[in-house]
Amino acid sequence: MKVRRLRMLALPAVLLLLVCAGCAAGTPRFESASAGFWNGLWHGMICVITFVIGLFSDTVRMYEPNNVGALYDLGFLLGAIVSLGGGAGHHHRRKAKLLVCEEKEWEEIGDKVERKVRKGIQKWLDESEEGEGDWEAVGRKVEERIKRELREWADE
Repeated sequence: MKVRRLRMLALPAVLLLLVCAGCAAGTPRFESASAGFWNGLWHGMICVITFVIGLFSDTVRMYEPNNVGALYDLGFLLGAIVSLGGGAGHHHRRKAKLLVCEEKEWEEIGDKVERKVRKGIQKWLDESEEGEGDWEAVGRKVEERIKRELREWADE
């Protein structure tokens, strides 16, 4: 079933390649007349196809050297932009959406860390009220506790 489907898709693909190659840059069609804007637009749209065909053929080229100049270049550039995926507008919208998601995730992480720190400080305060009233001893206790927690955190 899959082989039959592939055969049915392969025939139109080959025909499309042949049609595109017939209108490609570097063909005898452009020996008598220069390629203009519309030819440049078409050559830009099929640039990927003609590049692949040009790897195996000496007569088909990606870019027509016999052209009218800036107008052909503009058409080729616009066609290449269309065929290669357009500008960066979609990328920026997607990136902005990802940044919003990342900001939300970081806010959630920050809230979790803040709750955990508050809980730990409250627990420590409760323990220290039961213990010594000397601030130097409390300072040593805090320092030891921080070192212990940092070691445990680093080992995870």
